[in-house]
Amino acid sequence: MTIAQTNAPIGTPIAAGISALGRYGKLERPELAYTPEVAEATAPIYEKVKHIIPAIEWPALAPTIHAINKLKKERNAVILAHNYMTPDIFHGVADIVGDSLQLAIEATRTDAEVIVQCGVHFMAETSKILSPEKTVLIPDMRAGCSLAESITGADVRALRERNPGVPIITYVNTSADVKAECDICCTSSNALQVVESFGVDRVFLIPDKYLAANVGNKTDVEVLVWDGACEVHERFTADELRDYRKIEPNVKIIAHPECPPEVVAEADFAGSTAHMINWVKIKQPEKVMMITECSMADNVASETPGVDFIRPCNLCPHMKRITLGKILDTLVEMKDEVVVDPAIADKARTAVERMINLKI
Repeated sequence: MTIAQTNAPIGTPIAAGISALGRYGKLERPELAYTPEVAEATAPIYEKVKHIIPAIEWPALAPTIHAINKLKKERNAVILAHNYMTPDIFHGVADIVGDSLQLAIEATRTDAEVIVQCGVHFMAETSKILSPEKTVLIPDMRAGCSLAESITGADVRALRERNPGVPIITYVNTSADVKAECDICCTSSNALQVVESFGVDRVFLIPDKYLAANVGNKTDVEVLVWDGACEVHERFTADELRDYRKIEPNVKIIAHPECPPEVVAEADFAGSTAHMINWVKIKQPEKVMMITECSMADNVASETPGVDFIRPCNLCPHMKRITLGKILDTLVEMKDEVVVDPAIADKARTAVERMINLKI
């Protein structure tokens, strides 16, 4: 099922009024040549990624990076890049980097009129929810999420009918339609605190069954689950981690809480993407293995050259739909605008803001 079918009319082009292309107009597509000017302008960027991106590849990437960085100024646009973006995007063109909610919050603080969301669709929706006055574009409307697509607003309404009075907490990795039907949002870093903030014996934490199970292992609150999972994190196994330790006895393994509980139990540390990054920067281990999406290790490695990253690799096929070429097309053509029905957006914003305003 496509995103448009799951969440219609959310995420579809604006039906009434003028499209982003109509509002901003189409620009001439720039020439993409590796000239001395481009080489000089992008040299500081390459310094950041030179031990991640081979020198032979840079002349093919640099012209597009240079063109995007010029176009975003012309469009008064800000580029948000999730931690799972490839290094050419993350270090080359992004203005704000981080996890999904952090990106959306930071975007509200900019003066940019246009947000280009380099991540998946629910992230672009969250940015639109928190910045309704801004134009939000995504370089590929097909960039979905197995976790977000595991549940709908109708599913949440059915949960309420069957479980009256039980609070429903949704992970931010869900559609606006789902957020609108829930009491409050949470992130992987604050899920435990949000669960315990209700002061009740049982809550739903949807839709990630592994995040819910990992939170449930840390609290006396009964955490009820939905059968959803991230297709990247659920593929890791505890046996796999034990095998890695046999090969590399000194490696430190850090895992995302979207992994199965037995994987988290095998790790030296478990936390959100932001917490994993901070752990590596502070601890500076000799060798580390990040049990999460591949590109995040590449991006952190560029900032911690003294750490040896051993990379078990599970790629997110949805994140990898976002490419430099598509970002360039988006800025030239102002296409793939993400909109959210105002009635749904208002309710979803309440759930997000309850979390933001929660004193935890």
